Amino acid sequence: MSIDSDSGAKGLLGRALDSDLWFSFTRSPVVMVAAVVTLLYFLAAIFAPLVAPQNPFDPASLSLGDSFTAPAWTEYGMPEYLLGTDDQGRDILSTLIYGARISLLVGFAAVILSAVIGISLGVTAGYVGGGFESVVMRVADVQLTVPGILVALMIDGVARTAMPRELHDQIAIYVVIFAIGVSDWPQYARVTRGATMVEKSREYVQAAKVIGIHPLLIMLRHILPNVMGPVLVLATIGLALAIIAEATLSFLGVGVPPTTPSLGTLIRVGNNFLFSGEWWITFFPCLALIGLVLSVNLLGDWLRDALNPRLR
Repeated sequence: MSIDSDSGAKGLLGRALDSDLWFSFTRSPVVMVAAVVTLLYFLAAIFAPLVAPQNPFDPASLSLGDSFTAPAWTEYGMPEYLLGTDDQGRDILSTLIYGARISLLVGFAAVILSAVIGISLGVTAGYVGGGFESVVMRVADVQLTVPGILVALMIDGVARTAMPRELHDQIAIYVVIFAIGVSDWPQYARVTRGATMVEKSREYVQAAKVIGIHPLLIMLRHILPNVMGPVLVLATIGLALAIIAEATLSFLGVGVPPTTPSLGTLIRVGNNFLFSGEWWITFFPCLALIGLVLSVNLLGDWLRDALNPRLR
C-alpha cells in the first residue's frame, strides 16, 4: 500500500516537473524571485509568533520609553529594534509581520467569498440562460460601473450604522471581508458565465444531459472543473487587489481597528508622524505593502500568460 502511494506521489511529482507550467516558471527569473518573496510573506505571516521579535498585542512587552526609536543603523537607533519603533514603542518589524498576517487573512477570505458568489452565479447564469442570466449580468454590469472601493465603503458604512457601536471593533475584520468580497464578485461571474456558455455546448455535456444527469451535477462535476483555469488567474490577481482594498479602507479609518495592525492601519498611523521626522513608521509598512502586492501581481500575470497558449 505504501509502495503504491509512494510511486503515485513520485509519478505526480514527475508529471508536474515535466509540465509546461513548470518549464515556464523556471525560465523566468523575475517570477521565481516573486514566488520566493511571496512565500516569505506567507511563512512570516503563518509563523508570526515564532519569527517576530516582539508581540505587538502584548502590552507587557511594550515600553513607552522606547517609542519613536529610529532604525538600528541610524545615529539614534537601538540594536534590538532593527526598523525602529512606533509611537507606542512597538517594534516596526514585528508589526509588519503581524500586519501582513491580517492583510493576507482579509485578502484570502475576501477572494474566497467573491469567488464563491461570482462562480455560483456565473456558472448558473451561463448554463440556465434566459431571464436569470439577464438579471445576473445586468446587476454585474451596473456594479462594475461603480469603483469597487466605493462599493466597499458603502457596505462598510451600512454595516457600521446597522450594528451597535460597541461591536464595531469586534466585527470590523468580518465587515471588511464581506465588503471587499461583495464588491468583487462581478468579475468572476462574467468570466465563468462566458466559459460555461462555451462548455455547455460540448459533446460531453450533451451526453450527460441525454443520460439524465441532474443539471446541478452537470455544473459541479463537468462544467466547473473546466472553467477554473481563468478563475485561478483572476483569484491570484484579485488577492493583490483585495489587499490594496483592505489597506485603503484601513488607511481611511473604516477598516480594521488600530488595535489590530494591518499594513493599511500601520500606514495610517505612521502618516500622522511623517512630517515630524519619524519617517520609518510609515515608510516600512508602505514598502512591505508594495513588495507583497507587486510579487502577487507578477505571479498572477505569469500564471495568466502560462495558462493561455495564445499569449506564449
